[in-house]
Amino acid sequence: MKEKAVITAAITGGIHTPTMSDHLPITPEQIADEAVRAYEAGAAVCHVHARHPETGMPVPDVNVMKEIITRIKSRCNMVICITTGGGLGMTTEQRVAPVDLYKPELASFNAGSINFALFQMVPKYREWKFEWEKQYLSATEDLIFPNTFKSMREYCAKFNEALTKPEFEIYDAGMVNNVATLVNMGYVQKPVYIQFVMGVLGGITASCENLLFLVDYARRLIGDFEFSVCVAGRAQFPLCTQSLLVGGNVRVGLEDNLYLDKGRKARSNAEQVAKIVRIAKELGIEPATPEETRQILGLKGIGRVNF
Repeated sequence: MKEKAVITAAITGGIHTPTMSDHLPITPEQIADEAVRAYEAGAAVCHVHARHPETGMPVPDVNVMKEIITRIKSRCNMVICITTGGGLGMTTEQRVAPVDLYKPELASFNAGSINFALFQMVPKYREWKFEWEKQYLSATEDLIFPNTFKSMREYCAKFNEALTKPEFEIYDAGMVNNVATLVNMGYVQKPVYIQFVMGVLGGITASCENLLFLVDYARRLIGDFEFSVCVAGRAQFPLCTQSLLVGGNVRVGLEDNLYLDKGRKARSNAEQVAKIVRIAKELGIEPATPEETRQILGLKGIGRVNF
């Protein structure tokens, strides 16, 4: 186990919709407030998506993203990780634009294509707050989240130019090999930062055995890397705890899981952060500060972003 672990809070994401939780932040102000509360609870990193301020629909609006990240940066020194996953159906250019414009310290980098399915959530709800929600989720039954080797090469060029560290999102085992290939081709320098994303329909299921396999597989193919774990749904805290036990970092937040305990929805991202901080401390692991996180991940520093 590590003495210090990086805790990331994924604030709002592009998966859950407003009908699913009254606590899901929507506006730039709400998203920034949630990030700062997560920071105060012990998160060193916030992962941010932009949403339409009135409807909550994920949007590729770089101006909305700028408002979010500048609000956060003005209030605390946490590491801001901008999404390049965006929302379903966005183009490659729309997804990578915030890296090109704002040159963050850290940004997500999806390491392969996947059937990213959310349609199975639809039968759980009879009524919707907004018309777009049901259609948005239902469309994923026939949707591929594309991340080709060509687009990944183009992403690498943008990340390298901006001096932005990629956070490689690994949804399945083959994506470990994709990252290793990018390293071997010279597009990415080690040590790399990997996040194992588990429990998304279309990707690897969330289990202890699968996490151990992924970590071992990455060690064999890549060797020098830092990793984190995020989990969609109720296995979030058990597998994040396992990540801490095997030397990893963790991500919690309302993007991944709307609940704090069985049957009890989280009222904020900060509640989830506080819970994983308590678990970590019981294991003798302290949450890394933002500055310690910059050292652990090899980031360029908050003074070199463009926002």
